[in-house]
Amino acid sequence: MSVAQLEQVVTNAPLQRSKSRSEWSQSWRRFRANRAALIGLCFIILLCILAIFANVLVPYDPNYSYPGMRGMGPSWGHPMGFDHIGRDLTARVIYGTRVALLVGIGSTLISVVLGVLVGALAGYFGGGVDTVLSRIVDTLMAFPLLVLLIVLAFVLGPGLGKTITVIGVTTWATFSRVVRADVMALRKSDFVTAARAGGVPDLRIIFRHMLPNVLGPVIVLATLGVGSIIILESSLSFLGLGIQPPTASWGGILADGRSLIRQYPLITFFPGAMIFLTVLAFNLLGDGLRDALDPRQRG
Repeated sequence: MSVAQLEQVVTNAPLQRSKSRSEWSQSWRRFRANRAALIGLCFIILLCILAIFANVLVPYDPNYSYPGMRGMGPSWGHPMGFDHIGRDLTARVIYGTRVALLVGIGSTLISVVLGVLVGALAGYFGGGVDTVLSRIVDTLMAFPLLVLLIVLAFVLGPGLGKTITVIGVTTWATFSRVVRADVMALRKSDFVTAARAGGVPDLRIIFRHMLPNVLGPVIVLATLGVGSIIILESSLSFLGLGIQPPTASWGGILADGRSLIRQYPLITFFPGAMIFLTVLAFNLLGDGLRDALDPRQRG
C-alpha cells in the first residue's frame, strides 16, 4: 500500500468510529423494541440480585433441618415449603441461584477466552497454524459433550471451581469456529493491510483491530451459551459429579427429590421451574441480541 493510501485510511478512521457508534446505537434501539428480550433481561437482573444479596434476602440457613417439618408444604413464612429432611426450600433454591450463575457466567468466560484466542490465531495466520488448531477443534467437537464432561468430572473430582473449569474447557469450540470465520473474512480488509504496512505487530492487529469487529456474534453466542451451561451444571450435580451436598444447587435439589417425587413433588418442581425460567430468559436475551446485532436489520 502506498503512503497516500495509508494516509487516507488514517484520515477516515474517525468517520469509521462514528459510524460504528451509530450502528451500536441503532442496535440498542432495536433491542429495546424487543419486549421478550427485555423481559429476559429483567429476569436475569432479578436473579443476579437474588444471588448477590441471598444472605440479606433469606433469613433461613439453607442447610439447617427444622425438626418435624419434613416435606411440609408452602406457608407464608416458607413459600416453597421444606425438603425431605426439613430444610427450607426457598433458601436452598435462592442459594442455588448463586451457584447456577457462578457456573454459567464463569464457565462462559473461560469458554469465550479460549474460543476467541484459538479462533483468532487460526483465522489470522492460516496455513499450518490454522490446520493444527482446526483439527483440535474438530476433535473436541467429535466427542459427545455430556459424556466428555462426566469423564472429566469423574477424573478431576467434584466441586464448584472444578465444575466451572471442566465445563469451560470443553465448550469453547463453537466460539472458535465463529471467530475463525470472521477473522479470515477481515484478514484482507483495508484497515488490516494498512496496519501491516505501518509495521503494527500481528498480535496488536488481532486484538486491537480485528477482535472488536467480531464481538457481536461472540456476545450472542455467549448469552445463549450461559443457559446451556446451567443445564450442564445441573446435570452434573444431579448425577453427583458437580456441586456436592450440602451446598445448595438446583441439580442437587432435583437429585434429592427424585426418589420422593410422588410424596413430595414440590421438592423437584421449584428447582426445575427455576432452571426452565433461567434458561428461557437467557435464550430470550440471546435472541434479542442476535436480532439487534444482525447486520441485515440495519437501515
